Formats: sequence, structure tokens, C-alpha cells
Amino acid sequence: MAEVSLKIVIAGRTYPLTIKQEDEEAVINAAKMINDKVKEFEVNYSVRDKQDLLAMSALNLLATQQNAPKKPSGQDELNQLDLFVSDYLQKENNPTT
Repeated sequence: MAEVSLKIVIAGRTYPLTIKQEDEEAVINAAKMINDKVKEFEVNYSVRDKQDLLAMSALNLLATQQNAPKKPSGQDELNQLDLFVSDYLQKENNPTT
């Protein structure tokens, strides 16, 4: 299986990723959904802290996903998004730089 390297920007930060080529579109779409939700929360609420906006966005998107009719093919994308958000939050809570 071919892998591709890409850089995804979420909430103004760039994340270099190496993913399976067949997952590229799903990852790009997930990043767009996160950025759209972050922007929505930023505009509609007085929250400016990016970590708070990301947490609120992740919670909203995952709750919406869980309430949606279950599709076997969507589970991989949900798991990948969950891992990505968990990894990001862990890095934010334990910065190495």
C-alpha cells in the first residue's frame, strides 16, 4: 500500500503526516471539518484559546458522529480522527519544546 506525506493545518498549526494514500481524502476532509467547527465556535462564542476551541470542536464533531446512523465504512475515519485529536491534546498537555 502506497503512503503519502502531507501537511495538514488545524487551528493555525501545521501537522506533517504520513498516511495511506487511500486515507488522504478522508484526512483532508476531517481537517476541514475541524477547522470549520473551530471557526464557528470562535465566531459565535467569546472563546479565543485554541486548545479550548479544539476540545469543543472535537466533542461536538464526535457527538454528532455518534448520533449519526452507523456506517461500517465510516468507523475507520472516526477512529483516525479520534487518534489524531487524542495525539494533539496529549502533545499540548506535554510540550517537548
